[in-house]
Amino acid sequence: MFTIISIMLSGMFAGYLLRRWLFGRLGRVITVLIWALLFLLGLEVGSNERIVKGLATLGLEALLITLAGTLGSVMAAWGLWKLTHRQGGATANARKGGAEAPTSAEELANEVAATATTQQPEPLLQALKGSLIIVAFFILGVAIALTGWVTVDERISDFSFYALAALMACVGASIGSDPQTLKNFRALNPRLVLLPVGTILGTLAATAVVSLVLSHRSLTDCLAVGSGFAYYSLSSIFITEYRGAELGTIALLANISRELLTLLAAPLLVRWFGPLAPISAGGATTMDTTLPVIARTSGNDLVVVSIFHGFVVDFSVPFLVTLWCSL
Repeated sequence: MFTIISIMLSGMFAGYLLRRWLFGRLGRVITVLIWALLFLLGLEVGSNERIVKGLATLGLEALLITLAGTLGSVMAAWGLWKLTHRQGGATANARKGGAEAPTSAEELANEVAATATTQQPEPLLQALKGSLIIVAFFILGVAIALTGWVTVDERISDFSFYALAALMACVGASIGSDPQTLKNFRALNPRLVLLPVGTILGTLAATAVVSLVLSHRSLTDCLAVGSGFAYYSLSSIFITEYRGAELGTIALLANISRELLTLLAAPLLVRWFGPLAPISAGGATTMDTTLPVIARTSGNDLVVVSIFHGFVVDFSVPFLVTLWCSL
């Protein structure tokens, strides 16, 4: 646990020092490493006969964890929206009646939302493209293992660990080298800073309840899967490394389902639970793949909140997943 986290923090420090050279150059490397690690996960799954025979059961477990974790997070978002809406009502009305110029947060939100909308005229298809490619690498690994072309042994696990360490170093460097991060934080509405906390606590609380239903899964197993927050690639890789390919497959299916659920159900989430609900449901994806849908359904003024939320939840994934897996 501490080794991986130390590698990520070291990568952030190096990324900050080398930000002028690294910014924008690590995306391709991170993508290739994720493809490689999901391919290796597929090899491990395909070589395990017990997992292959139980894929349908694993899918049902993943769906149950997804639905519970998403519901827990959106309920927390609904409560926070009700609280902040009451507190901020008088201020909002005063601003509507005056000639106050837009704040920097609003300007940044409009700019980011406009960019997201113009760059992705078909948000659902564009957002699913990356997910489908990753799933394809996983399926390819399973298929190759089933054919027996590759013998899976301990060297696969060793290579997976080294690739994971490289991935975490690159992710940390990518965060540290991004100058937009601090700008987004400064523009954040302070009343909504608790949204990532609500997402995390709501998801974990609901996932803990699911562990009572899935009696053959431990509490920490369910919490580890739920702590992926739709970051399916990284969370499944971590869980596979610590708890094996079976739970890693559940994590992959559960967190892909959460991202897909957010993309498809965002309008309904806004109607039933308020405009913060799609952000909370999207988990770690709200600063990238689900951002266009959130901008369209929740409103441009919440784009900065979505970016901040995605960053914080994304950053929490390696810490929380490795914590539950180490207990």
